[in-house]
Amino acid sequence: MTGLHVGIDIGGTKVLAGEVSDEGKVVRTALRRTPGRHADPQALDDAVTSALDEIAGGRAVAGVGLSVAGLVDRSGQRVRFSTHLPWQEDDTSDRLSLRWGVPVVMANDVTCAALAELRFGAGRAHEDFLLITVGTGLGGALVQGGRLMLGANGMAGEFGHTRVVPDGRDCECGLRGCLEEYASGNALVRLAGPSYDDGQSVTAAASDGDPLALQALASVGEWLGVGLAGLVGAFDPAVVLVGGGVADAGELLLKPTRRALARSVVGAGHRELPELLLAECGPPAGMIGAAHLSLSRTRH
Repeated sequence: MTGLHVGIDIGGTKVLAGEVSDEGKVVRTALRRTPGRHADPQALDDAVTSALDEIAGGRAVAGVGLSVAGLVDRSGQRVRFSTHLPWQEDDTSDRLSLRWGVPVVMANDVTCAALAELRFGAGRAHEDFLLITVGTGLGGALVQGGRLMLGANGMAGEFGHTRVVPDGRDCECGLRGCLEEYASGNALVRLAGPSYDDGQSVTAAASDGDPLALQALASVGEWLGVGLAGLVGAFDPAVVLVGGGVADAGELLLKPTRRALARSVVGAGHRELPELLLAECGPPAGMIGAAHLSLSRTRH
């Protein structure tokens, strides 16, 4: 089938749509704001449609891949639950396919990011790796033997909702004390205080040596290392890739993460720790993976 394969990453704060080449290069993008979780689901449909229309620019679209911040069923048809989006128990794929008149495939956002890293990024050199994305929330994906481990229901990788503080902070998922409340972009902004609008401003200030921003990043990194210690104990990956917007802080995030991981992992001092690396595909990783997913499904 000729025509564009468009990837659309639907995160907690923004919708990022893009035309992606067969080699994983981003040709053009369109950005929209994500309505809040309690908005009308139609508002999110409209935002995604608007971004798609801008990318298409009147050209034929062969297929669309959706990268969704939420629990997507194994068939890739239904969003079962999302902490940050108004789609809940929602037949998203079929509805949007009918609206757009093209095939629509869908997967969790970090699953799509892992596909991008495996195919085009830092995962190319590794058959076994763990991907953690630190964005609005905290997500994960596990690749073993070059294959994504999706779980029985297609929902593996929700590491951000591991409870690390009994009776801790309320999480938008409905639980309390989730790792995401302590190691995420939202946590970073909360820790840095009202002087900062978003994670990017905190990271920029930290890069300039601002003590409060540095302290906030160190706290997020420490908690991330604590969370990773449990995952390393469970899965023993050779490599951990760290992506998402907060990963733009580089070593300001990774250094405290490594320190906390080394201190917290079972058998500390008596085992080889995984290499901790920055993911390579950057913020568009979910979009790139979604476009590749659409292209792959059409070819098969």
